Amino acid sequence: MVRKTALLCLPSLLVFCAQAQEPPANVAAGDQTVFVVKARLGPFSPADRAAATSKKLAQLTRDVSISPDAIVVAEQDDTTDIVSRDLVIATVTEADAKAAGMKRSALAAERLNQIKSSVSKVRAQYSYQSVLLGSLYALLSTLTLVLVLILLRRLAPRLYASIERWRGTLIGTLRPQSLEQVSAGRITAALIQLARIGRLAVTLILLYFYIPLVFSFFPWTRSFGYTLLSYVLNPIASGWAAFLAYLPSLLVIGVIVCFSYLTMRVARFVFRELERGTIQWPGFYPEWAMPSYKIVQILILAFATIVIFPYLPGSDSPAFRGVSIFLGVLFSLGSTSAVSNVIGGLILTYTRAFRIGDRVQIADTVGDVVAKTLLATHVRTVKNAHITIPNSLVAGSHVINFSTSAQGEGLILHTSVTIGYDAPWRQVHSLLIEAAMRTSGVSKVPQPFVLQTALNDFYVAYEINAYTVEPGRMAVIYSDLHQNIQDAFNEAGVEIMSPHYNAMRDGNTTAIPGSYLPPGYAPAAFRVKATGGDGKI
Repeated sequence: MVRKTALLCLPSLLVFCAQAQEPPANVAAGDQTVFVVKARLGPFSPADRAAATSKKLAQLTRDVSISPDAIVVAEQDDTTDIVSRDLVIATVTEADAKAAGMKRSALAAERLNQIKSSVSKVRAQYSYQSVLLGSLYALLSTLTLVLVLILLRRLAPRLYASIERWRGTLIGTLRPQSLEQVSAGRITAALIQLARIGRLAVTLILLYFYIPLVFSFFPWTRSFGYTLLSYVLNPIASGWAAFLAYLPSLLVIGVIVCFSYLTMRVARFVFRELERGTIQWPGFYPEWAMPSYKIVQILILAFATIVIFPYLPGSDSPAFRGVSIFLGVLFSLGSTSAVSNVIGGLILTYTRAFRIGDRVQIADTVGDVVAKTLLATHVRTVKNAHITIPNSLVAGSHVINFSTSAQGEGLILHTSVTIGYDAPWRQVHSLLIEAAMRTSGVSKVPQPFVLQTALNDFYVAYEINAYTVEPGRMAVIYSDLHQNIQDAFNEAGVEIMSPHYNAMRDGNTTAIPGSYLPPGYAPAAFRVKATGGDGKI
């Protein structure tokens, strides 16, 4: 018995569920909504009932022989009908009254008034007077559009001419750091092109709003006009509503940004003072200040981004997360070399390998350090060539800092010369030291010294070592030292046997330049000497 009762109640339950899930439908007359149907009537859904009522209202508005006053309410046993002659326009049920929260008779009276009012309005819209008035409005709108377009056409050349006159006065050349980047002519051409694009955009906007405006003057096209306007107004309304709803999150983001900005300003002040030496921190060198500030700045920005991320619009959407993951993977794969360069830059900074202005040798490159960044080191060679070396390559190479070596006693510059065994080594030492002392840029204290580095088959290798505190003039000092060595040896009459000479001294001219030879010098003639006791050779 219980099962039978449940089966009998099942259709009613399904109908109730269907009613709960079905959305309400609007009854329309022309382009106006008359009332809303929320309940079913037997097998007819709210949408079916609204469509049938709208169709009957359309017939009623076209039949001008029927007066709106002829539309009345007819009470039935379970329903209340709104009729005109034999035409049942709409039916009000107890379910409708319950959905509206009113009595059935009151709801029927309300809908009767709404139908009468809508029929009168729709008929008035299709009257000759309304059509004539709409035509007049359309004509005025067209004339206004034409006048505005003519005005734009006349003002645009004047605006272009004014921009052209501003070149060289209001519009100047951008010269950041004394380098011409963008000329005044290019800026003027860009502004003129921007003005033309703006004129085209204004024209298109005027045409877009003109068309729905004219459509709205006539009942046959009014719905199309509303549709065109909705394409622009609905996104604007939705965007404004979303902006208002997003204001609390925007305020939170603003607070985070302000706090991060103030924190970076305080950090910048502290590190600036550390760089200047007004604030001292034991074990912290002044040249570490700005690189450390950049690291702190990156950490602050990263922290602020992490905190702000949940408050960004759409941050919870799967699309946003997918794009974030994709960008993260792309950045990870593409920034391997960049990260290694950054790490190399940090290592070079905190190991104090060199500073700006130091004369260094990085691998085979010798020059002055002109700039250090997180990614690369910039070196200007002695030939005035600017070389950019990635920090990862610098960190992986041996670095010789001549400027650091020059501090204290000074940097030792050395060069070798080979002299024959016939020259006394003490005289060679004296000549090399004398040549070094003549050289500009060589320190007198400590005094230069000589090392004999090899005893070769044909000559002795001597190395002159001299101190200097001017590593930036290394190339010039080496050149002057070589010149002075030649002069000193030539003046003393000592031949520089480098690499070596195979010569017979009898009848051969000495290797010393002629300007250093004494007047009347002539090479010795060949000599023949008897070796036997009988005078024979």
